[in-house]
Amino acid sequence: MNNNKSLTNLVGAAKATKKLSQFSLLALACFSANALAESVAITNAEVYTLASKGILSNATVVFDEGKITAVYANDELPEQLSVDKTIDAKGKVLTPGFIASNNLLGLVEVGAVANSRDGAAKKADITFDASLAFNPMSSLIPYTRKGGITTNIVMPKGGDSLFKGQSFAVNLSGDFDSVIASNNGVIVELGAKAKGSRALTLQKLANTLEDADKKLTAKDSKKKSKKEPKRSEVVVNALLAGEKPLLAKVDRATDILALLKLKARYQLDLVLVGARDALLVSQDIAKANVPVMISTIDNLPNSFDSLHGSLTTAAELEKAGVKVIIATSGESHNINQLRFDAGVAVANGLEHSSALAAVSANVADVFKLNSGRISVGKDADLVLWSNDPFEISTQVDTMWINGKQVSTKSRQDALRDRYTSESDMPRAYIK
Repeated sequence: MNNNKSLTNLVGAAKATKKLSQFSLLALACFSANALAESVAITNAEVYTLASKGILSNATVVFDEGKITAVYANDELPEQLSVDKTIDAKGKVLTPGFIASNNLLGLVEVGAVANSRDGAAKKADITFDASLAFNPMSSLIPYTRKGGITTNIVMPKGGDSLFKGQSFAVNLSGDFDSVIASNNGVIVELGAKAKGSRALTLQKLANTLEDADKKLTAKDSKKKSKKEPKRSEVVVNALLAGEKPLLAKVDRATDILALLKLKARYQLDLVLVGARDALLVSQDIAKANVPVMISTIDNLPNSFDSLHGSLTTAAELEKAGVKVIIATSGESHNINQLRFDAGVAVANGLEHSSALAAVSANVADVFKLNSGRISVGKDADLVLWSNDPFEISTQVDTMWINGKQVSTKSRQDALRDRYTSESDMPRAYIK
């Protein structure tokens, strides 16, 4: 009798456990779905949309599942918002996440340590895909996020070849799938040589384009080759088709003019990188509709190619009608100072809105990213600032990448906390 009762209790307990498990799984599934589908409204913000709505005061931005779904001016706000979470910005500044470029973030951890460098290789050529070595766990990425940077264009240094490889875009979420686009630009380096002549590199570039163009022109003729094109040929053909930009690292005005001729001849999607002598030929650059990627504070001449750099270069190029991209110089450290470079450009004549575009919308346009603006359908890469992002005292209040809030706490912060916290233990034992 007792055995039967025990068996009945066990069966009942098993059924109850099964129901509880089913409930738990259902609850977990619902929770996960809600977490993934969480919609957020940021209210009472000063919003720099960099889109048709311009600058909005006391505005509301809504995003859901990683995309911006609504942007309301103060007088457009509906009576009720159907969202999971509301954040009162209390008048703080909301901008698109900034986009850095022309650096080696994720490819170099410590520049002086050879086995932590993956951005260059002697045999690297036009097919060099450095995104294969990108490290989203780099300790420099949270530090970079401190500058309001949510996306980065990584540009490897390559090797001996005229072509240094291809750029790639990443978000700074720190996730393993943070490479947004690989091989999205071809890098070429022109200009002065320690040995040899700059003429040879220009000639090699022109010959490479001409040879590829001839093959493509002969595509429908009897001379058409039945062989599969080489990997390098595929990349050059993509350049000629305008499918990816040619990112030309160049400074001297005569080299810039030579590149503009190649662009005109082959309809290249050309971007000038560095371009310290760009002021001398700014009208030609503007007429050719070629963007310029520059560091606004890197104005000291470091060669005979770069005698005309100035703190006012960004402003004067923009006034001439050139689309400007502001990038920090250097490898992978201190990229978070991008906003200060933009601030220096503003102090030297660049319009504030143009400086914002130079670190967001302009970069997104050149590299065909679905970010850089606060507009419906764009990725919810957003930064809420305590004040004007170009002011040194301003801090990042909150940051989202693809609608997911991310931290800006870096290794440096952890070290600060470790060595400033009160404890009876020796410092070596404090975590």
